[in-house]
Amino acid sequence: MVKVLIVDDSAIVRKIFTEQLSQAKDIQVVGAAPDPYVARDMIVKLNPDVITLDIEMPRMDGITFLKKIMAHRPLPVIIVSSLTPKGSAMAMEALESGAVEVLAKPGGSFTVGEMGAQLADKIRAASHARVMKRQPAGGAMATRKAITETTNKVVAIGSSTGGTEALKEILTRLPPDTPGIVVAQHMPPNFTKSFADRLNDICRISVREGAQNDSVLPGTCLIAPGNFHLLLRRSGARYFVEVRTGPMIHHQRPAVDPLFKSVAKYAGTNAVGVILTGMGSDGADGIRIMKEAGAKTLAQDEASCVVFGMPKEAIKTGCVDKVVSLRSMPQAIMDLV
Repeated sequence: MVKVLIVDDSAIVRKIFTEQLSQAKDIQVVGAAPDPYVARDMIVKLNPDVITLDIEMPRMDGITFLKKIMAHRPLPVIIVSSLTPKGSAMAMEALESGAVEVLAKPGGSFTVGEMGAQLADKIRAASHARVMKRQPAGGAMATRKAITETTNKVVAIGSSTGGTEALKEILTRLPPDTPGIVVAQHMPPNFTKSFADRLNDICRISVREGAQNDSVLPGTCLIAPGNFHLLLRRSGARYFVEVRTGPMIHHQRPAVDPLFKSVAKYAGTNAVGVILTGMGSDGADGIRIMKEAGAKTLAQDEASCVVFGMPKEAIKTGCVDKVVSLRSMPQAIMDLV
């Protein structure tokens, strides 16, 4: 009898998987956990032979949990997620991290019954798999390697003086299927929401003030709220934002550097960084870190800037791929994504 632990944040999925697997005489579902923290305790208590694991979950994403399992208590793990069809980048990352198999959740013509039969077969095979302890990789190169290419891109834009009109010029000309955009525009409290609402009325993409845990989705632009830093985060293949206070950076809150650095960390090669008109050097260090993480980078040219300060400092780092006019910026962004 193969003992299985199901780990998925969806109660419906846990119920369906339990019902499907219970039809197999040689498989016993010993537990179903809503998140990795509950799963950790169940692993110790129930000693399962195989774990099925979703990628996108609250508190800790599945790949992070998978790496912890393989480092501390190796077990055969099957990734079961709508985010990881066979051959996708996330599936490859899961397999590289120690998963023995990846299976997509039902969708399209793929029925629950067919999925249940496949899952049972994969559990049987996984129960015989040899799994080895894997030490978590460390260092900057490991971070680079872990950020795999995905279909979802992120565009990060930083701007200051003259930036509101520059953003208007760019955002109103972007198509509805533009990858998710995150913006840090130097602006005081109470103004960013009105600014976002105004842009939303005239753009083909959705524009709004970013809020805690908002997803970064194609066709959406999230603008940092005044007096708060906006940071990108990632759970599985889902990008979302964190809104936080903290010290001013370059005398600004929101500031461009913390946004760009978070994008470098969590999006890496999937990102495009854009530095627009503004005074000072905010964003230059962030552009450098984004470039080192494999992102593409753009800067507004002097002729179209209201203040050629922030782009100038970014260009001086040698980490800007292309300097373009404001008029050409929308097409330049789309070319890179």
